[in-house]
Amino acid sequence: MSSNNKSGHDFWEPPVIERVLSPIREFMEVEASSGFTLMACLAVALVWANSGWAPLYDALWNTRLSVGLGETPLSKPLILWINDGLMAIFFFLVGLEIKREVLVGELNSLRAAALPVAAAVGGMVVPALIFALLNHGQPGIAGWGIPMATDIAFALGILALLGDRVPVSLKVFLTAVAIVDDIGAVLVIALFYTSHISLVYLAAGAALVIGMAVLNLSGLRATQVYLVITAVVWFCVLKSGIHATIAGVVCAMIIPARACPDLDFSAWARLLIDRYEKNHIPARSILNNKKQLEALHELEIACKKADAPLIRLEHGLHPWVAFMVMPIFALANAGVQISGSMLPGLADALPLGIIGGLIVGKQIGVTLGALLAIRLGWASLPQGMNTRHLYGASWLAGIGFTMSIFIANLALPGDGAALETAKFAILCASLLAGVGGFLILRSAGNGSALPES
Repeated sequence: MSSNNKSGHDFWEPPVIERVLSPIREFMEVEASSGFTLMACLAVALVWANSGWAPLYDALWNTRLSVGLGETPLSKPLILWINDGLMAIFFFLVGLEIKREVLVGELNSLRAAALPVAAAVGGMVVPALIFALLNHGQPGIAGWGIPMATDIAFALGILALLGDRVPVSLKVFLTAVAIVDDIGAVLVIALFYTSHISLVYLAAGAALVIGMAVLNLSGLRATQVYLVITAVVWFCVLKSGIHATIAGVVCAMIIPARACPDLDFSAWARLLIDRYEKNHIPARSILNNKKQLEALHELEIACKKADAPLIRLEHGLHPWVAFMVMPIFALANAGVQISGSMLPGLADALPLGIIGGLIVGKQIGVTLGALLAIRLGWASLPQGMNTRHLYGASWLAGIGFTMSIFIANLALPGDGAALETAKFAILCASLLAGVGGFLILRSAGNGSALPES
């Protein structure tokens, strides 16, 4: 075997502990694995909230936590620190994903973006209309944004259960739909779920964002600087009255997406590797070899400079969001106390609008939106997908869970009973959507059932 064809394992045999931990690391690197983690946290939250430990569940998330210096610390219940603070990290990651998709992904050209955009827009508009129709003149009308959302982690978890029975193109399509859906959710939160605005804090946040843009244009690639400014922007947006999670998306759009300009990484890396090899002394520890250590340190710097900050942050944040932020959010928000009156109560306007929007509205909106784009010649079905795959994806888009609960917290903040009812309806609809999508896609077959235009 030539050196050019050697893999990492040909040069280095990992120790026993690395081989033991490897399956765990691979699990965490699979995006769909976060869906299984969310399912586990959902189950724990439901069992906890409906057990003898329920008072502890409520007391924990309502514990006040104060952070700050001086006479005006920032004081909030723990659940609001999660929903306003931790979820800002989630939305920051969403912003990074949106920017990457627009630059180099499924949304980087009009024709590539036409299908997921049409499907996502249909999947937002029709559920909102169904909810508004059923809740017109009712107290819960403010929740019209609840059934617009799609939880991509759960949806990809279902696709993972199907394995090779579904094409990779379906996962790509559904991910793109969810990203466009997230853009819609951010706009809805910013425009319709903002109660008051402090122009002073808003101006301060805007000035910091402009400052970030100037740093980007000037060539700064230090991610730590951008993260510190993002944290300050988050505080300003929180105090401005606009939901703080918006700060995450806005700041993510400013993160540099290119490596350092005028960087000849190949030449630099070869020079450093040659220096490392030249200074190698057999049977001598690298700790005693200053020149080798310097070469390794410079090589690490070169790798960081060759990697775009956007990609570095996205890869670094993904496991934290997938296996900490989202599970904690689910654990704190999904603990609905289920009573015997809840099932008959699903026929009321609020829960019926949520279930009708997520189940019926998503099917109609996603499927017809995509088919309309195809019939008009704007897009074509991705290779390997057929109309049954598209219809199955419309069911999976009805898994609202995380984002739907998040919007429900904003839409129904002062009505505990209505919020609990809404959460129960979201859980029921998400369960039905997941099972329905799984059964449809399990027998969907392969191939395209429609011409390209």
